Amino acid sequence: MEQTKTLERLLEVTRNLSATVDLDAYVQTLLSAAAELTESESASILEYDEATQDFHFRFVPWFHREAIQRVRVPLTDSIAGWVFLHEKPLSIPDVKQDTRHYPKIDELSNFTTSSLLGVPLILHGRPVGVFEVFNKAGSAQYSEADVLIMETLASLASTAIQNSLLEQSAQASMEGAKELDRLKSEFIAITSHELRTPLGLILGHSTFLRELVGSEYHEQVDAIIRNASRLKEIIENLSRVDNYQTGGATLHEGRASIARIIEDTVLSFNEMAAQAEVSLKANLPEGDDLIVNVDAKKVSIAVSNLVKNAVMFGNPGGRVSLRAERQPDAIKVIVEDNGIGVPAKDLPHIFERFYQVESHLTRKHSGMGLGLSVAKAMIEMHGGKIWAESFEGIGSTFTFVLPINAPEPPKQPFIV
Repeated sequence: MEQTKTLERLLEVTRNLSATVDLDAYVQTLLSAAAELTESESASILEYDEATQDFHFRFVPWFHREAIQRVRVPLTDSIAGWVFLHEKPLSIPDVKQDTRHYPKIDELSNFTTSSLLGVPLILHGRPVGVFEVFNKAGSAQYSEADVLIMETLASLASTAIQNSLLEQSAQASMEGAKELDRLKSEFIAITSHELRTPLGLILGHSTFLRELVGSEYHEQVDAIIRNASRLKEIIENLSRVDNYQTGGATLHEGRASIARIIEDTVLSFNEMAAQAEVSLKANLPEGDDLIVNVDAKKVSIAVSNLVKNAVMFGNPGGRVSLRAERQPDAIKVIVEDNGIGVPAKDLPHIFERFYQVESHLTRKHSGMGLGLSVAKAMIEMHGGKIWAESFEGIGSTFTFVLPINAPEPPKQPFIV
């Protein structure tokens, strides 16, 4: 019966390990269990301080806490130090007869220690402290069963401390990631703002300059306009994704034709597709303009980025096709190509901001890895979903759905 009760008590505190998030509260239950199961008057856990090379009381019963919380126990000439250094249990039936006993604790806590059992607290394969119980009932000696109980509880205490350290580390990592993300967003916002004005002047003056110079200089001026426009697109993409992620994007919804948006996108990318030797076509349902209440500009940005991505990663002689269809409660748009495809390991990450499938040292295609993340942001703002299917060397299919009756988006202070 006694063994059954002991096992039930150990099972109880073991189950509580996964249910309790408060380290102090859980270890207090271990102290109570240790005193109860070994029939001891009290229990405590000392933690070793590597800086000072001594111990302090990390966990003690509440009635001893104030008296001994600032006391330091030396590594040498103490029972805790012996257990710590030898990494094995130590039972002392009469501490008065043992020179390793540190009597200052008794003096400060108004507590008389008669017998003691200590076991090492092991974390990551090395000792970090000592778990002790004091004064076995009836002046009895601590048994092998008591040692086994204490070693079991010490193992649970080590696990609880380790879990707490991991949780603290994870929390610190999360806070660090949040701060890095905040700094990144702040940098993007400031950089985008500061670049817009000089870039606008470059585009404006170069366009005006083209009207003044002779045709023999048009190629050089066109190169300035083309690359400035590319910079402008990069800045706008940065702002779009950042505003969406920080909650600074606003939808301007109205009735729009998805069919018209697709047709206009195909027209605008015909020249790029011809230069890449890629066939670009749209297959739309007859007699249905696919009218839906959306922000037409943002949906157009999403479609354009998907088409641009498909053409850019297409093979000469390849094809890119767009099709759309009406579903009971949504409009579905599909952009399909038979280009180079996406490796399976990269597919889960392609909608992440700045993610690039190709190495920056060996890549053949330009871009900052923003196009797909912008497309995702534009679709999700409408309550829609976007996903991709791809096989390396075969091609990719990007699909998004826009709900016909989209929920009212929250109002935000900034506009994309």
